[in-house]
Amino acid sequence: MESEMLQSPLLGLGEEDESDLTDWNLPLAFMKKRHCEKIEGSKSLAQSWRMKDRMKTVSVALVLCLNVGVDPPDVVKTTPCARLECWIDPLSMGPQKALETIGANLQKQYENWQPRARYKQSLDPTVDEVKKLCTSLRRNAKEERVLFHYNGHGVPRPTVNGEIWVFNKNYTQYIPLSIYDLQTWMGSPSIFVYDCSNAGLIVKSFKQFALQREQELEVAAINPNHPLAQMPLPPSMKNCIQLAACEANELLPMIPDLPADLFTSCLTTPIKIALRWFCMQKSVRLVPGVTLDLIEKIPGRLNDRRTPLGELNWIFTAITDTIAWNVLPRDLFQKLFRQDLLVASLFRNFLLAERIMRSYNCTPVSSPRLPPTYMHAMWQAWDLAVDICLSQLPTIIEEGTAFRHSPFFAEQLTAFQVWLTMGVENRNPPEQLPIVLQVLLSQVHRLRALDLLGRFLDLGPWAVSLALSVGIFPYVLKLLQSSARELRPLLVFIWAKILAVDSELVVALSHLVVQYESNFCTVALQFMEEEKNYPLPSPAATEGGSLTPVRDGPCTPRLRSVSSYGNIRAVTTARNLNKSLQNLSLNEESGSSVAFSPGNLSTSSSASSTLGSPENEEYILSFETIDKMRRVSSYSSLNSLIGVSFNSVYTQIWRVLLHLAADPYPDVSDLAMKVLNSIAYKATVNARPQRILDTSSLTQSAPASPTNKGMHIHQVGGSPPTTSTSSSSLTNDVTKQPVSRDITSVRPANVSNMGVQYTPHSHQFPRTRKMFDKGPEQTTDDADDTVGHKSFISATVQTGFCDWSAKYFAQPVMKIPEEHDLESQIRKEREWRFLRNARVRKQAQKIIQKGISRLDDQIFLNRNPGVPSVVKFHPFTPCIAVADKDSICFWDWEKGEKLDYFHNGNPRYTRITAMEYLNGQDCSLLLTATDDGAIRVWKNFADLEKNPEMVTAWQGLSDMLPTTRGAGMVVDWEQETGLLMTSGDVRIIRIWDTDREMKVQDIPTGADSCVTSLSCDSHRSLIVAGLGDGSIRVFDRRMALSECRVMTYREHTAWVVKAYLQKHPEGNIMSVSVNGDVRFFDPRMPESMKVLQIVKGLTALDIHPQANLFACGSMNQFTAIYNGNGELINNIKYYDGFMGQRVGAISCLAFHPHWPHLAVGSNDYYISVYSVEKRIR
Repeated sequence: MESEMLQSPLLGLGEEDESDLTDWNLPLAFMKKRHCEKIEGSKSLAQSWRMKDRMKTVSVALVLCLNVGVDPPDVVKTTPCARLECWIDPLSMGPQKALETIGANLQKQYENWQPRARYKQSLDPTVDEVKKLCTSLRRNAKEERVLFHYNGHGVPRPTVNGEIWVFNKNYTQYIPLSIYDLQTWMGSPSIFVYDCSNAGLIVKSFKQFALQREQELEVAAINPNHPLAQMPLPPSMKNCIQLAACEANELLPMIPDLPADLFTSCLTTPIKIALRWFCMQKSVRLVPGVTLDLIEKIPGRLNDRRTPLGELNWIFTAITDTIAWNVLPRDLFQKLFRQDLLVASLFRNFLLAERIMRSYNCTPVSSPRLPPTYMHAMWQAWDLAVDICLSQLPTIIEEGTAFRHSPFFAEQLTAFQVWLTMGVENRNPPEQLPIVLQVLLSQVHRLRALDLLGRFLDLGPWAVSLALSVGIFPYVLKLLQSSARELRPLLVFIWAKILAVDSELVVALSHLVVQYESNFCTVALQFMEEEKNYPLPSPAATEGGSLTPVRDGPCTPRLRSVSSYGNIRAVTTARNLNKSLQNLSLNEESGSSVAFSPGNLSTSSSASSTLGSPENEEYILSFETIDKMRRVSSYSSLNSLIGVSFNSVYTQIWRVLLHLAADPYPDVSDLAMKVLNSIAYKATVNARPQRILDTSSLTQSAPASPTNKGMHIHQVGGSPPTTSTSSSSLTNDVTKQPVSRDITSVRPANVSNMGVQYTPHSHQFPRTRKMFDKGPEQTTDDADDTVGHKSFISATVQTGFCDWSAKYFAQPVMKIPEEHDLESQIRKEREWRFLRNARVRKQAQKIIQKGISRLDDQIFLNRNPGVPSVVKFHPFTPCIAVADKDSICFWDWEKGEKLDYFHNGNPRYTRITAMEYLNGQDCSLLLTATDDGAIRVWKNFADLEKNPEMVTAWQGLSDMLPTTRGAGMVVDWEQETGLLMTSGDVRIIRIWDTDREMKVQDIPTGADSCVTSLSCDSHRSLIVAGLGDGSIRVFDRRMALSECRVMTYREHTAWVVKAYLQKHPEGNIMSVSVNGDVRFFDPRMPESMKVLQIVKGLTALDIHPQANLFACGSMNQFTAIYNGNGELINNIKYYDGFMGQRVGAISCLAFHPHWPHLAVGSNDYYISVYSVEKRIR
């Protein structure tokens, strides 16, 4: 649940419980999406909007076969007849001049759509001229697209054999030109425009010849003797596009009010022909004063959207784009309308050609074929826009009135808004989406368009994919340069949505990583190399589970020897663990000193499983060792050698990685282990012997320093090291050598220096090395070594956190969260839980109010899998958690059934010392604390359908002092504030804010003994700590650290078992020591108000928060329950049943937060629950 504080409901609670709304107001800990969801990204959708083969039409061939003044023999023209070619009457001037003028006009019309293309005209050409033109353009265009425009109004119609017509040199004959040859000359990719009668025949022939080519190639591939087998492969014709003016059996319209090249006019001058055609319709009579001559005078330019002509062109583009996007399949739309600017313009205009020419019984043809679009409803919007514009034309021209802009875009945005507001989730995409794209170009409507676009993208990844397929990307990219501040929030939201779905748009700054990698490796290597110069003592000094400090002087760094699982505890805390450098191959010199050789560094196949294994003698490079190296640097040449300070960022990162490698959360520690292994591997590879080919080219002497003692490689057994073993010893597939417990038995007494001299990687750099210098060139000794290195570092460290974070933006964020929806299932479940809580509180209060005379009715007894060390009742369900040393068992104390049992994940040398239920009133989590300072939070416990799962874990206390008789870690939880108080075998009380997931305060206890008990009161901001020296200390966390200890009571003389602060404004402090003295303190008074004496030798004690009761467990195998006056209510010495079996020594006990129930755990593995008499319950 994302919200931390949910509003109280108006409905859901009964009348008697309406006042009990505290559960609704309590914040929830660790219940945000990052805690409840699996940290992984959303499944990426295949993005087809980014055209991988984006093209450009770079060359255009304009082939005009007009033969002005001579009509072809197979076409009978009407009188009068359509004569205009490119809006020029060819009979108004000489034939040759008319031909040249028409060619020049056609080129200008195409240049409006693609001004940068290379245009070549071929007027009334021969076959050779067409061949020369086409081959020349294809040669210059290379892999780009070439356009071939053919006007055949002055030659016969195409033939069924696949031929078009041109002329001979003397213009006395019509010469056929095969489409097959034209395909060969033009190549691919190409686009063909045929403006002639029966143009559909050319399209059919083109496809037949293309299929014929494919078949010939297949035959040539099978038969090597085929003539085509020795020739270069011709290009495939599949990428060619064709636009034809009419079907194979149709003639071009000859209406005198229309141009003869109507198809060309639609493709190249769409607004002009559209207005002319509109004026020829009957509906134009509703607009008086508009004539064909008047539309020639429409003011403005096509590329100026503020003018009437520019606005019509803008509306036309939006409408044709919208029609195509709604009708065409997505992949075809991308290919024709987003791949090439000229092709997109021609196909938009082709939609107009289909509409106009179909009205004259002529059907334009395209390849690939488009679905019919001439009856689309958006054409009515176009007619309305034209009608509104033309109705203003007479007054604009004659009277000079201002032009009123069309309401088209505002109305389409309103339609889009209606779709967003009123529609259901499962519906067709909004047809206005391409229009919204066009509106982004308008400053007037841009803000509204961005707002609606953001709301649309918020619907989910499918909406983002649709918007990208329309072509939104270049528009919003351009808008990033806008200086309008009001657009920035909308653009940020839109870009977040886009980047969340299409992560390829995120530019990775990987070059920065390469810059720092070598420096980091050098630091890691130097840490390891510095270690080998100092001897290690015999491991015989460590025995009995204790660790003897290893040092000859105050500043000497050491590797720490670990000989058993008990010893591992001292070196595996977050402060000094480096699990990635475990199984070090060590050599013995002179019987006692051990040289640590980076080339022999090795790691087992499973670092976590072999760490501290009893069968292995292990050596761990500790954090303490690295810390000491700072002192050593004063007399070593470390800084001058590598040029990196010990206070540098690389050193700090290395130390942080050591902390993370010991993190209690497995994913974190595994990632840190991978990084440490990778850095150690690279460092050792860089430091391995390099084969020196030319000794004169390298420095012969290294700087004099203590590190020079390690310039010789030693290997166990006396054999010289091989390249493969020294370079790949850290990879996981290396089998670890079995090591005996007696380390002296596997080490030779004397190993002579083998004399294998090498130059370290760091010594090969010049002293004045530049930052981006790649370093000296190195030759690879072994190909397998390079492969091994790549395979090791190829397992890059990755988390799903970034992808998961991006998934937030891919999901709807404007939608009402489900937990706030009064009718949602989540809401209903919460209401049920809160009603249950109110019922438990009420019923328990009734029993307590009756008075408790005895508490010895055993309602539950069972044998726990381990010796109970901590027991905790769930506040509202009949569930009890029982922790042993490293596992947790859940029991149903009503039914007597075991619900769950799982391992806590803490190392064997640690134990669970505290537990708390978080969010007990709602979705409960279990917090466990262990005596190494680690805190783990679990969910799905006691769930029959799900397995327990760790929500989070962190190092709550980092400087725990390991002792055999310590308090471990003690915690207290404030649900009202989300604060967790932690202390124990430390000298501080650390407060964690679980909402912000950070440490907020370290309060010094001011004592030399451990903290044994914590209790806090959120209303008064007080913390009461009981200590091992018998003192009770009261802290006010609102005050400065030097003043926050407001009271210290030293009346106890022994270990404080329990210190409890009552949770009400006038609440007192109750404390009990192992000597059995119970003391009551008023936090405002310096001395105790009341003292009671109970049984001595206490091992456990708890105080009921509601009833006036406290219970204590003794080493003498009994439990005693007292009231607040110190009067003994009853003792519990025997189990019910089992023939009166005596209870074991009490190890732990706890009261239920509400019911008068007491749980008791004993050393004989049994856990029992006692309550008041059944007649009272």
